[in-house]
Amino acid sequence: MSSIKKLAGQTIWYGLSSIAARFINYLLTPYLTYKFLEWQYGEMSIIYAFIPFMNVVYTYGMETAFFRFSNKADKRDVYNSSSISLIISTVLLSVLLILLQNPLAHLLQIDQHPEYLSMAAAIIALDALTTIPFAKLRQDGRPVKFAMTKVGGIIINIISVYFFLSICPRLAENENSIVHLFFNKDWAVGYVLLANLIQTIVTLLLLTKQFLGFEWRFDKNLWKEMMFYGMPLIIAGFAGMINETFDRIMLGWWAPVNSEQAAKAEVGIYSACYKLSILITLAVQAFRMGAEPFFFRQSTESNAPRVYARVMKFFVITLCIMFLLVMLYLDIWKQFIRNENMWTGLKVVPILLLANMFLGIYYSLSIWYKLSHRTMAGAWITLIGAAITLGINYFLIPYFSYMACAWATFFCYGSMMVISYIWGQKAYPIPYAWKKLTAYIVIVVLLYFIDLVFIRLGFEGWVNYLFATVMLALYTLFIIRVERKEFQKIPYINRLISKSAS
Repeated sequence: MSSIKKLAGQTIWYGLSSIAARFINYLLTPYLTYKFLEWQYGEMSIIYAFIPFMNVVYTYGMETAFFRFSNKADKRDVYNSSSISLIISTVLLSVLLILLQNPLAHLLQIDQHPEYLSMAAAIIALDALTTIPFAKLRQDGRPVKFAMTKVGGIIINIISVYFFLSICPRLAENENSIVHLFFNKDWAVGYVLLANLIQTIVTLLLLTKQFLGFEWRFDKNLWKEMMFYGMPLIIAGFAGMINETFDRIMLGWWAPVNSEQAAKAEVGIYSACYKLSILITLAVQAFRMGAEPFFFRQSTESNAPRVYARVMKFFVITLCIMFLLVMLYLDIWKQFIRNENMWTGLKVVPILLLANMFLGIYYSLSIWYKLSHRTMAGAWITLIGAAITLGINYFLIPYFSYMACAWATFFCYGSMMVISYIWGQKAYPIPYAWKKLTAYIVIVVLLYFIDLVFIRLGFEGWVNYLFATVMLALYTLFIIRVERKEFQKIPYINRLISKSAS
């Protein structure tokens, strides 16, 4: 249990920064949906669907390889070789991306602004250069430094976006103002990218000590081993981005509407409503940041499989409660989307919440192929998910628009979760309480449908919220009762249980 407490502590810190990093988009959602029309928000979403693809190419699995080889080779050699590799490849890829910006702009339907791709290239490059410094902080167990650096860059992003979209337009009204000389009100999406670029510059500056801490000593043999380990992760990562973000690009291509601007509006509606699954995605992101180095360190312990199973149990319980927190109070959460025209897409939220729950479980399950040095298995699983995503979206987007995207995400992540569990239990058996965890998920879905029926009865809003709160409390008490022995091993919760029992 002490190992799980340590994971929980690190996840809180890594989660703080990761939650802040993701939450920046959530905090900006009401602001940007207020400032942007649906098609503008869709255009921005398409660009931010492209960026993660290139992030995978730029980092080519080097972060995971860094964690793996830091435990089996000289840490200094691993740090030096991975840093040099990323610096050289980042320069080459950035030049190539800028040279290809015009055809890429046409592909992404942003022909009028090919310069967006140059800014995106700079953002991706700087992000890639911070990959190993951030990984070093995690590997060294320095979550506070990690969190403070992330948050520092995020604060700059928020300030910059507000400055460009709210302060600059007012200053530009004065013809004597310097801002009047350069400000372009039709370049709104560009200013969001510029704010992101400023953030990445600040982040790299905050990591100067770590970034410049390597030596120009390159171990060619070690690098080859790291590349051999990490290359399958490029396939997995690229396929993962198809599953995670490519649906926005496909929706822009094939939405059943009669103009390019209307298609971007569909993308904007879907992207804004996708943000309402933020609690689940934040929990998954925080868990990934804390769990990966933890799982590798724990792998040498004799009780590692039992610890992994226990971690999974607590993780699924957390995700289930978060699902209820969103769906039982969706009328409150939807207020973060300030453009009411976008509320038409709220029907995708429960589907996407469950999909991201499956994704989180898959990430926890994926430890089997990373520990057994079978990363190609992860690539195959993710490729299967990508095939499902592409197939469903290709055939159904022309008929069902963004609902097809939501269900594609659901079936993609659900399939990946099931395949990884079955395959993993044969290669690296872990005693997951899968029947119990499945029951927990089914129960929260049933509670959501019960709440939906109650709302349809037409009661006042506060009555609905009271009913939702009662159901959430009952579910929480049910979990505490069923998992009483597990919770009693956690000091703070044990005291609460003891008090309630007395």
